[in-house]
Amino acid sequence: MTTVRLPRPDGTFTTHTLDEPKDWGAPAGPPTSRVAFAAAHVVADPFADNTPGAPAQLDWDATLSFRRRLWDLGFGVAEAMDTAQRGMGLDWPTALELIRRSAAEATGRIAAGVGTDHDTADPLTAYTEQLEAVTALGVQPILMCSRKLAAVARGPEDYQRVYAALLEQVTEPVILHWLGPAFDPALTGYWGSTDVAEATKHFLDLIHTYLSKVDGVKVSLLDAGHEVSLRRALPDGVRCYTGDDYNYPELIAGDDVGHSDALLGIFDPIAPAAASALHVLDSGDAQEFRAILEPTVALSRHIFGAPTFHYKTGVVFLAWLNGFQDAWSMVGGMQSARSLVHLGETLRLADAAGLLVDPALAAARWEQLVGVLS
Repeated sequence: MTTVRLPRPDGTFTTHTLDEPKDWGAPAGPPTSRVAFAAAHVVADPFADNTPGAPAQLDWDATLSFRRRLWDLGFGVAEAMDTAQRGMGLDWPTALELIRRSAAEATGRIAAGVGTDHDTADPLTAYTEQLEAVTALGVQPILMCSRKLAAVARGPEDYQRVYAALLEQVTEPVILHWLGPAFDPALTGYWGSTDVAEATKHFLDLIHTYLSKVDGVKVSLLDAGHEVSLRRALPDGVRCYTGDDYNYPELIAGDDVGHSDALLGIFDPIAPAAASALHVLDSGDAQEFRAILEPTVALSRHIFGAPTFHYKTGVVFLAWLNGFQDAWSMVGGMQSARSLVHLGETLRLADAAGLLVDPALAAARWEQLVGVLS
């Protein structure tokens, strides 16, 4: 029996007994009923200068090893996205090197973020440079939302102009990404309006105009009702990849009209449970699919709790607890972005969901952290 001390906000501790590890089994390849990408985190080099503002320096072995694990579990890897601290410590030169190394290692599907997060001031020029670099590696682009574009756009026509120019360039379908302000406040009013319904009209206009150039849309607005409405409005053949880390079981399971595929940051820490659930869904058992994933929802909502953009800390924390990296460190020093109480609750909820690979190791690492921080 393994026990840990969990901190309370008043500075006292309670004792929690960890469950035995759960055997999720080994999936036989990718799921067949849904397309599922896991947006993967990066592992910082703990001996490098990863202070805020410094160029990111990674532990490449651990970073790539985690991606091999995701491919082995049947997931596609969504590379260099916000889960990898894109825009929050992961600079473009390191992101491109990450994409290059991941593409060389890939044993499953891979797509990668294309943005504007480098020195070029003009959003279209910046997008184009990154798009050319990613497509040259043979990787499917994910056109991420742009802070630069959001800052200079005067209305929907500016978004249409930039994205049209990008979609004219591509020869294979891309994924369009709509990241909401909960994840990045700088993206408020994306697609030309703070009215989500109005913004959705502009978004759909672009998709209908460039239907052959769009594989799917990745929606991260944390609004299940809006996502269902959007996916019903999408043209045939365009996938809706849920990025809703609060409501993913119901959105992936779907309804009589349709379902969402997935491109989720939470699939990084819950990968074994999600892989098991997706293969159950392949057999048509939506009820068991939900039953497997339901214990992970409380964990996800906690990790993605406000301020949502600091969810990366919880994701990397669980990777460290589970032994997928040796050091509790992050690019940009972001390991300090969540409190000890928050991390303790993350540990408890991961245990309740059966996601601690080795409870004894997790307990030992947790007690070390508690000893330092309390």
